[in-house]
Amino acid sequence: MTTTQQLVKTIIKGIQEKKGQNITIVDFSGIDGTIANYFVICQGNSPSQVEAITESIVDIVRNEEGEKPVNVVGLGNDQWVAMDYTDVLVHIFLPEIREFYDLENLWEDAKLTTVPNLD
Repeated sequence: MTTTQQLVKTIIKGIQEKKGQNITIVDFSGIDGTIANYFVICQGNSPSQVEAITESIVDIVRNEEGEKPVNVVGLGNDQWVAMDYTDVLVHIFLPEIREFYDLENLWEDAKLTTVPNLD
């Protein structure tokens, strides 16, 4: 497993810690010219949950991988937060915002992996 794949697993752990839902991994690793190797996309059901998921990812990735995001945008608004871990971009949406932008389906040649929701 590569360092980037391990980072994706740790990010998912941070999402699941705060009950983030409908996690999708978009794998761009075989596609030339993309801005990252992976997108990790999920949703929270309220602005406060979106913020809690963001904080959980930051804490768990820092503690387990020793990494900090290069940038985090969208905090305060908490409808769509984007976190930049260079090779991995994390998108945390409210459901209606996620549906509107539909990031998962912008690249038809990217491999999509759905992570089952935890109950």
